[in-house]
Amino acid sequence: MESAVDLINLLNLTDETNRIEAKRGSSVDKSILQTVCAFANEPNLGGGNILLGVVPDKMSLFPQYEVIGVENPDKIQLDLASQCASIFNIPVRPEIQIEQINGKNVVNAFIAELQPAQKPLFFSNDGLPKGAFRRIGPSDQRCSEDDLILFYSHTDSFDATIIKDAQLSDIDENALKQYRNLRSKVNPYAEELNYSDEELLIALGCAKRSGNELKFTYAGILVFGTAAAQRRLLPALRVDYIRVPGNEWVADPDDRFTTIDMRGSLILLIQRAYNAISDDLPKGFLLPEGQIQASSIGLPGRVLREGLVNALIHRSFKVNQPIQIIRYGNRIEIKNPGYSLKPEDQLGDPGSNQRNPFIAAIFHETNLAETKGSGIRTMRRLMHQASMVPPTFESNHNENQFTIRLLLHHFLSEEDIAWLNEFNDCPLNDHQKQALVFVKEVGAIDNATYRQLSGSDILKSSTDLRALRDLNLLNSNGKGKLTYYTPGKRITTRDKKEEFLVLPDKGRSIPDKKVAIPDKVVDIPDNYALQGNEDNEEVELLNSLPLNIQQQVMALGRRSSEREEIDKVILEICKVRPFTVKELSTLLGRHVKHLQASYLKPLLVKGVLKYTIPDMPKHPDQAYKTFVK
Repeated sequence: MESAVDLINLLNLTDETNRIEAKRGSSVDKSILQTVCAFANEPNLGGGNILLGVVPDKMSLFPQYEVIGVENPDKIQLDLASQCASIFNIPVRPEIQIEQINGKNVVNAFIAELQPAQKPLFFSNDGLPKGAFRRIGPSDQRCSEDDLILFYSHTDSFDATIIKDAQLSDIDENALKQYRNLRSKVNPYAEELNYSDEELLIALGCAKRSGNELKFTYAGILVFGTAAAQRRLLPALRVDYIRVPGNEWVADPDDRFTTIDMRGSLILLIQRAYNAISDDLPKGFLLPEGQIQASSIGLPGRVLREGLVNALIHRSFKVNQPIQIIRYGNRIEIKNPGYSLKPEDQLGDPGSNQRNPFIAAIFHETNLAETKGSGIRTMRRLMHQASMVPPTFESNHNENQFTIRLLLHHFLSEEDIAWLNEFNDCPLNDHQKQALVFVKEVGAIDNATYRQLSGSDILKSSTDLRALRDLNLLNSNGKGKLTYYTPGKRITTRDKKEEFLVLPDKGRSIPDKKVAIPDKVVDIPDNYALQGNEDNEEVELLNSLPLNIQQQVMALGRRSSEREEIDKVILEICKVRPFTVKELSTLLGRHVKHLQASYLKPLLVKGVLKYTIPDMPKHPDQAYKTFVK
């Protein structure tokens, strides 16, 4: 068992870790027990340590942890052992020791990972899936039904479930012909090539016979179903190819994106989606001096195909949401519903955790995909061979989404080299140069993304990023687990925006209680008082809104607690143009954190409010815009 001193040093070096959790520890609360549950459940983690009496130093500019100690370590130790033995569906026996650091007591508890047959561990009173937790990165996440697949592998997968109202006429004959064609190329002697269509569908897990009736599974309608059948039975399960001008999500509301909606048999859809994107990509050829054979340059076709296949066979079909392929000026992002069942730091390692095993098997048998976990490794290798920035992958458990990001950018092109020459006085390695190019193109980077770009471990990545920060090439944002980096002073000439603090209910009333707008004067209610640094700031924001929305804002007052009313006003405001959280805070007179947690986040989850930069939720220029269908 590692000592508390070593664990604290590791926290200070890495900013984040999935195997260590530091908490105040004044009592054994639900948060501590959730971490116990997460450490015990997480597959292949090997367990983790909980440090009680250690907290982040909020006054430190950079992430640092300090020892505050626990007042009654014996009681804390007894409470933790007692609750671990009684509150879960099976007893948990943590290994606990009390250590003294600088004269203060720290409780160091190691929670071992349970054996597969004992999982999932869950709170007895809450049941499944609500009462079970997993360790996702440095946080504890409540399990979803998809998570239970990891623990109950004997149960039927979703793609094997019967779908109501499906019939034989919903099957696309061209899709069955395509399967036979592709399968014969892989193995011309495959036994299933001699089956009838009905026998083939049953053999592939796409249909089940119930008496004299043939029932079709989700796999059958998804892989072989017609577009009309999918529209009728699965209306939201489609692929959207979205072409966005520029490098940001709808940066100019007057210059809207174009989109192609695609649905139909997955075995036919993969080629259609590939062609739509490939035809839209810039093409080029390179003919080295003295050679007669030209080679193509640009995004390798197999990388794009692997990304599309990954989205189609690993997405969660329980979520009624399309796959989005977003083509920006400088990159392609493929977003599919369903976080990765494989831990983010193991992406590219051998082995595959399959959400849809029947669909994956069909793609594997036709050589459209592999099932050994080598797809991501292949993408990285091909991008490296093409001298392009490696692909990055983001698995978001909270939003239940997986994103593949492919930069259409050659690493260290002549333009990049000229740009990097401005920093010749800085001792940069190739990975740091690559990170700077990535930040220039995308706008931000975090430790996980740096690890994917460089192949470094968490310690090396933290060291490299901090070095870039110390050279003023990057700015550090957030604390601890939420640390990310944006362009520093030496990269951008923009003045750093100052943080804006909204004080609760300590505004200043407008003396004449009038706000002037063109040809109109709006009365200000008595309960409306300006918040913020300057009266002019709020007046200017208010005047930028249409008259009817101004009246709604002022009618709210500063103490209104009607959620539906406040939600409605936020959505009306964000229809006009994207607003930052600080602007909304100024207009509505609510704390930034309270506004985000109580109003903006629920509206985002409902899908009625959208980020302007969805791929970087913590981007310093992030704003909110009402989603208009």
